[in-house]
Amino acid sequence: MNHDEIKTCCADAYAKDAVALLLGDSYHPGGLTLTRHLADHLQLAGDARVLDVASGRGTTALLLADVYGARVDGVDYAPANTALAQGAAQAAGMAERAVFVTGDAEHLPYEGGVFDAVVCECALCTFPDKARAAAEFARVLGPGGRVGITDVTADPDRLPPELSGLGARIACVADARPLPEYADILAAAGLHTRHTERHDTAMLRMIDQIEARLNLLRLTGPARLAEAGVDLAAATDILAAARTAVADGLLGYALLIAVKSP
Repeated sequence: MNHDEIKTCCADAYAKDAVALLLGDSYHPGGLTLTRHLADHLQLAGDARVLDVASGRGTTALLLADVYGARVDGVDYAPANTALAQGAAQAAGMAERAVFVTGDAEHLPYEGGVFDAVVCECALCTFPDKARAAAEFARVLGPGGRVGITDVTADPDRLPPELSGLGARIACVADARPLPEYADILAAAGLHTRHTERHDTAMLRMIDQIEARLNLLRLTGPARLAEAGVDLAAATDILAAARTAVADGLLGYALLIAVKSP
């Protein structure tokens, strides 16, 4: 499978109702609480211009626009997500402060130097060309602009087979990297890490949440799981392997703040 096929597969998967069925409104560990924590570290001034890369259905972008007063552009690879995010912005009366387009994180559809901050939550790990995406983050930021990332971390050489296939890639695990490697990728693009935090417990809470919803739906809505294309056996195996990997220190979640050189 080539890079474009991988991106399309991941984007299509996250646009499906199955994801909302299992994850709820926020598609990453830590939910909106961690998003707020990330935004606080970015020290967003009123009317800051922010780019949300892999914006999904618009949850993060709408929070930044509503609570922090930012002008947010969201870009996502899946047209279905773009449409849903635009609809959510209109319904919330924030269509002028949160604008969404379909685009590729590795080829961002924006001019250089126009953003004060870039956020990317639980998505860099899925990008086939992380270095290219980091270079794009740097290109669209103005001097001194900041990048805020929350993402899955992993020791890829030691992950079990259940966490190395396409399904695990879609689950943000298979191509995740150690936290220092993310910092190195950003540094090569001129983005220098200023702060990092571990949030591995957030990963365990999300595993618990997905497992609980799977068990409930197995009893009350097996037809919904089937219609959503959820493979119960595969999902159960991935969750069990992920829980063990977190306990063994091979898998986790982290926050990272980086700054573009003036």
